[in-house]
Amino acid sequence: MSPETGTNVLTRTVRAVYGESTITVYQAYPNEIAERAVQAGTFVAPFKVERMTWIKPSFLWMMYRSGWATKPSQEHVLAIEITRAGFEWALAHSSLSHRDRSVHSDADAWRRELSESPVRIQWDPDRSVSLGQLPTRAIQIGLSGEAVERYVRDWIVSITDVTELVHSIHSDVRQGHFDEATRKLPAERYYPLPENIRKRISADG
Repeated sequence: MSPETGTNVLTRTVRAVYGESTITVYQAYPNEIAERAVQAGTFVAPFKVERMTWIKPSFLWMMYRSGWATKPSQEHVLAIEITRAGFEWALAHSSLSHRDRSVHSDADAWRRELSESPVRIQWDPDRSVSLGQLPTRAIQIGLSGEAVERYVRDWIVSITDVTELVHSIHSDVRQGHFDEATRKLPAERYYPLPENIRKRISADG
């Protein structure tokens, strides 16, 4: 059955908010970076293009990582709409952070790919609205070098600060209003990947 139905869940699939030409990813930053990024419509100083930056299509994994926008230097959650072409370029030029024998039977080949790729892929346990671990995996995409430059210069369509929504959902969760919290979540759905990319990042579908 289709992964989008949710009736036959696969372990590693990309789920996201997306449209015909764009996809939404999330990052969390302190105010001095977040405010300037929203105003500029892309990342500007003090954001550093020299550093690896991780983008996450999963809203709830971002909540887990940022502690609902409460952890130091992660007080603002940004929803970043980027081009699907850029997103798929990143995946096509990526390497898994950890060797997967089904992708790389040769350890040396994996190490070479890892050293040459500007993008890292990690699959971490997905999260429920209470931030408990799920059996499925969420993708994390680390951009460095050329990938960061393309991200900042070419891929970003819009940046929105969604911290107010984050706090609203967190408040519902703390009060045990899980149905209300769930209704407020971004409507993520299965993202179809070209076969060559699916194989490269060890996705199930």
